[in-house]
Amino acid sequence: MTILVIAEHNNAVLAAATLNTVAAAKAIGGDIHVLVAGSGCGAIGEAAAQIEGVAKVLVADDAAYANQLPENVAPLIAQLVGESGAKNYSHVLAAATTNGKNFLPRVAAQLDVDQISEIIAVESADTFKRPIYAGNAIATVQSSAAIKVITVRATGFDAVNATGGSAAVEQISGTGDAGKSAFVGEELAKSDRPELTAAKIVVSGGRGMQNGDNFKHLYSLADKLGAAVGASRAAVDAGFVPNDMQVGQTGKIVAPQLYIAVGISGAIQHLAGMKDSKVIVAINKDEEAPIFQVADYGLVGDLFEIVPELEKLV
Repeated sequence: MTILVIAEHNNAVLAAATLNTVAAAKAIGGDIHVLVAGSGCGAIGEAAAQIEGVAKVLVADDAAYANQLPENVAPLIAQLVGESGAKNYSHVLAAATTNGKNFLPRVAAQLDVDQISEIIAVESADTFKRPIYAGNAIATVQSSAAIKVITVRATGFDAVNATGGSAAVEQISGTGDAGKSAFVGEELAKSDRPELTAAKIVVSGGRGMQNGDNFKHLYSLADKLGAAVGASRAAVDAGFVPNDMQVGQTGKIVAPQLYIAVGISGAIQHLAGMKDSKVIVAINKDEEAPIFQVADYGLVGDLFEIVPELEKLV
């Protein structure tokens, strides 16, 4: 049994979510191969070869994969896995990121198999657990597909070591440009703070912040803590902050060591994105707010008084 893991990267840095995906692959059992598809991505291949538990790294270095367009990458994965019926791999795993969610539904369709989304635990080689109903229930699903195509929720698995491995690196030729889409451009938000999904501490604000200007209190606290700043959907929809800061079912899934929820009531959709955090601190003036049901520590009071006091203590 051989498992293919799709590396998450930006041609410069191997994303931490890849380590969690390899951990899921180890839980399934079998040889683990990692596919690095990109352009000028040789260094990523070398980094992937160092990951604990990886037996082989396949590097597809082609300009067609520079921007991770799914129309180009998905056919490459399907060809590798055995679109012709060769069945070279028993499982295909990718992190449940924007890229993973772009690639694997296409791969599953090309292989004519079902996809299993956002697993958080492995029961056996064909049985997995995944959250449903905004995380309020956990479904145990068993697949009879010849090839299991799976996205992995990174917060569900502890990352393997990024070093210690010595996998062989093999250059492969890809399927090239499918000619179905072209990369036009991107606008990336730049911040000196940690990336939201990788931060060890996250400070999030909700509708209780009242307006975007008041987020300065959270930015100041976050900078002292070395934390990332997030927001609830209510705060994003109100225009307080950009949508790349949204934490929740329709935003980013986070599981930091410490999550501080400020002025967030705790709607189901938000809890689905942060309830796996190790320690949750909630600050809200409404003592009946649902957020307190999942919080390890709760402070009932005016956030505009509590947050500055917290900042003084840091």
